[in-house]
Amino acid sequence: QVQVTESGGGKVQAGESLRLSCAASNVGFRSIAMAWFRQAPGKGLEKVAQISRNGEGPVYADSVKGRFIMSRGDAENTVYLQMNSLKPEDTAVYYCVADESAWGRGTQVTVSS
Repeated sequence: QVQVTESGGGKVQAGESLRLSCAASNVGFRSIAMAWFRQAPGKGLEKVAQISRNGEGPVYADSVKGRFIMSRGDAENTVYLQMNSLKPEDTAVYYCVADESAWGRGTQVTVSS
């Protein structure tokens, strides 16, 4: 089964940047969709960005458009989320999702004002 590992979370001040990394393994020889979700304290899941298995996208949530950049890495089934101009409301656990069903454990991002 596909396994997903995220890294790169941390604590920053408002206005600073962070880059999250995600790698999916056991994918086999096929293209898969990759997405980033987040869940803020006391709130539901929000899809932040997605690249389809056909390479279309990324498509961003309105809340991060213009500040976050999702990209594919050179390594197979690796993606990044470059988060710029971070705001306190970006504080959440960020999850990488591969192939629309394989979730990582999440990485905490905390933005203080």
